[in-house]
Amino acid sequence: MLESVLSFLSVKTKASRTDDCIALVWAEAYYKVGELLFIRNQTTMHAVITKRLLPHEPSVDAPNPEDEPDSPAIETAALAIAPQAADQTPQKALWERFNNPGKSFKPVAEGSTELRFEILMAHIMPREGDDPKIKRYVVYELTVRQDSNEMDAQPAKIERRYTDFRELYQSLKRSHPNELNNLTFPNKVLMGNFSSELIGERSEAFEAFLTHVAEQTKLRDSNAFLRFLQHEELTKACQFLDERRHELAIPMLENCFRLLNKVYMNRSRPVVLILCRLVAACTVSPVPHHAAERWALLALSRFETLCDIDLLPLYIPLLHTCAHLWWQRGQDQKPITDRLTDMSKQGINIANTTSLMQAIHKIDPRTETI
Repeated sequence: MLESVLSFLSVKTKASRTDDCIALVWAEAYYKVGELLFIRNQTTMHAVITKRLLPHEPSVDAPNPEDEPDSPAIETAALAIAPQAADQTPQKALWERFNNPGKSFKPVAEGSTELRFEILMAHIMPREGDDPKIKRYVVYELTVRQDSNEMDAQPAKIERRYTDFRELYQSLKRSHPNELNNLTFPNKVLMGNFSSELIGERSEAFEAFLTHVAEQTKLRDSNAFLRFLQHEELTKACQFLDERRHELAIPMLENCFRLLNKVYMNRSRPVVLILCRLVAACTVSPVPHHAAERWALLALSRFETLCDIDLLPLYIPLLHTCAHLWWQRGQDQKPITDRLTDMSKQGINIANTTSLMQAIHKIDPRTETI
C-alpha cells in the first residue's frame, strides 16, 4: 500500500511544475502515508491484544465457578497445572546420586502417601563466568515429593546451601532440644567441601534430618522450618511483584505452594496464605494470568470450613477478587455475589475497601507494593 502512495506521489510531481503544486502534492501524500501507518498500527495492536487474551480463555475441561466449591475436581484441576520451567542457565552437576531417579523409587502401600525429601544433585556456585573473587560453595537441589503407589508427577524443588540446613538445625535445637536428641548433624569441614564423598554423606544426612522434622509436629509447625522451606523463593517472588515482573513471580509462587501443600495440611495457615498470594499475583495485571481462575477456585474451596480465624480477613477480598475475575472471564458472578449478600445479612461488612494483596500484607508483610 505504501508503494502505491509513492507511485502516486511520483506521477503527481511530474505533472506539476509550480512550487505550490508540488507542496500540495507532498502534503497530500504525507496525509495518506500517515493514515496507512495508523491503520497498520491499529491492526498490529489488535493482533497483540488478541494473542494475549487467547491463552486466558477457560479450557473446555476447566472447572466451572458454578461447581461445588469443595469439589475434588477443583483440587485436581488446579494442581494439574504444569509447573513453569525456571528461566535459569542449567548448571553442570558437581555430584549426582542417580542418573534416573525413577530407579530408586519405592512404592507406598495402596491408599497411603509418604512425604519424601531427596537430594539427587549438587552443583557449585557462583556460576562459571561470574566474579572469581566470590567464594565458591555447594548448592544442594532438594526435591520434595508426596509419593503414593506411583511417584509424585509434580515434585517441588528448591536449592539450599549447607549453611541453610545448619541454621535450621541450630534453631530447632535451641527451641526443641528434646526432639533432636538422637539426631546427628554433619559438622563443618575446613577442606574437601567439593569432594563427591562428602557431598553424598551430607545429602543423606540432610534427607534424614528433614524427614525427622516433618514427622515431628512441633518441629514441622515451627517458624524455622517454614522459613527454611519458603523464605528465599518467597522473598524473590515478592521483589518481582514489586517490580511488576509478574511473569517471573508467579512460577516461584506456584512452586512455593506445591511445596507447602505437600508438607502441611490443605487448610493450614502457610498453605492458604501462599495460595491467596498466588491468586493476588495472577490477578493484579489488567490481563489476568492464564491460570488465575483455577488458582482462585482452589482458594475458594480451601476457605470452606476454614478454622483459622486469623485468615478470615482474606476471605472478603478474595471473594471480590474472584467476582472481578469472573466478570473478566465472562463467567457467572452470582454464586459469589450471593455469598457476599448472605454475609452482609449476617452483619459482616463486605465493603471492598482492601485489596487481596493489601489484606495479605497485613498478615504477612513482605516487600511487594500494596
